[in-house]
Amino acid sequence: MLVAGVDSSTQSCKVVIRDAESGELVREGRASHPDGTEVHPDAWWSALQEAVAQAGGLDDVAAAAVAGQQHGMVCLDEHGEVVRPALLWNDTRSAGAASDLIEEFGGGQAWADAVGLVPVASFTITKLRWLARHEPEAADRTAAVCLPHDWLTWKLAGAQGLDALRTDRSDASGTGYWSAATGAYRLDLLRHAFEREPLVPVVLGPTEPAGGLPSGAPLGPGAGDNAAAGLGAGALPGDVVVSIGTSGTVFSVADTPAADPTGIVAGFADCTGRYLPLVCTLNAARVLDAAAALLGVDHEELSRLALSAPAGADGLVLVPYLEGERTPNRPLATGSVHGLTLGTSTPAHLARAAVEGMLCALADGLDALVAQGSTVNRVVLVGGGARSEAVRRIAPEVFGCPVVVPPPGEYVADGAARQAAWIAVGGAEAPAWTGREAPEYAAPQYEGKPVPHIRERYASARDHILPRVA
Repeated sequence: MLVAGVDSSTQSCKVVIRDAESGELVREGRASHPDGTEVHPDAWWSALQEAVAQAGGLDDVAAAAVAGQQHGMVCLDEHGEVVRPALLWNDTRSAGAASDLIEEFGGGQAWADAVGLVPVASFTITKLRWLARHEPEAADRTAAVCLPHDWLTWKLAGAQGLDALRTDRSDASGTGYWSAATGAYRLDLLRHAFEREPLVPVVLGPTEPAGGLPSGAPLGPGAGDNAAAGLGAGALPGDVVVSIGTSGTVFSVADTPAADPTGIVAGFADCTGRYLPLVCTLNAARVLDAAAALLGVDHEELSRLALSAPAGADGLVLVPYLEGERTPNRPLATGSVHGLTLGTSTPAHLARAAVEGMLCALADGLDALVAQGSTVNRVVLVGGGARSEAVRRIAPEVFGCPVVVPPPGEYVADGAARQAAWIAVGGAEAPAWTGREAPEYAAPQYEGKPVPHIRERYASARDHILPRVA
């Protein structure tokens, strides 16, 4: 029995076909997405069709599910046509709208109590406010609002009217108008932000079908990309997943919802019926891309250079806010380099500082999860950035705990496939897929303690930033 999992990410669409019981990979496909922070959803649909074709089609699968980038605003008119290109999670034009909404609703605590998160430019609700104020004609045409994975699931199921739109708990919890704690929409917040009340998708449980493929095979409810990655990586209690992709995410599976009034930890839901407290940074693997481009080297050489420099890069610190930042909430910030001397003006030092700076930003997220009650026995490191040997070896120094690195894989697509297998096979829990050896990197000890100076130097530098030039 075969199942299909889809990952429609910011940069590309991946499709995996796996055996439902063992998880063994049978075939796969991939297609690119256009760059930018706003994209017409038709581009996702074209990429999905191309990736499915590369993967040998879906005619022989028993079930399928779609995971996708969170928060993206997809607006549909009364006929189901896309009103305007979707604003993606990394579009920061609604930063002002986020600040307005926080103030209008009584501050961060009120938002955390209502929906488990505090608005920032990434979330759907702030994008809807921006649309209402800057493109009122488009807002007036909007009959329904959904998320990228909702729209693709709806298209795969035949796009049978707006009332057929479906979503899942994990993706709904990132909108800013659905509460993971209560399991219900806050339509009053949606009306306040958008000044209208469009149709929103029905929120499904972990194994409720969201329609079916033309073959008749059921479609799972799908998931946001982070929740799917957690399911795909098989994270256990006490594990914190750190995913280094276009964005960086730090999250754990919890039995109780989070409500952080600072907004650093978002109180998302997972795709098993539990919760997924999460911290997200805008800058992750692209920091390594930028450093490699600046030095004129490939990623393998960047890694070699970084490992040839001492821990802490002799005081050179890179603050990685290259695209603004979401955590902390600094959408207009820029990156910076501190501690530059004749001795640290070398490619090796800059390479080391880039890796450490990216990891320190993620370690700040780890601290925030601990402050919200998460237990950290080990870090499970996934995503494209985890392919770097320097990242794998430096991560335990920065995080101060063991780091497990599963073999490279499409963990978001795998999580969607595992959800599909859960529907196809049945049972109280998703089927356990085993067989992946995951090497563990121990946290080094210096005089019996972790390596504190890397984090300390980063903390002293991260607030000394310049705003982006208009």
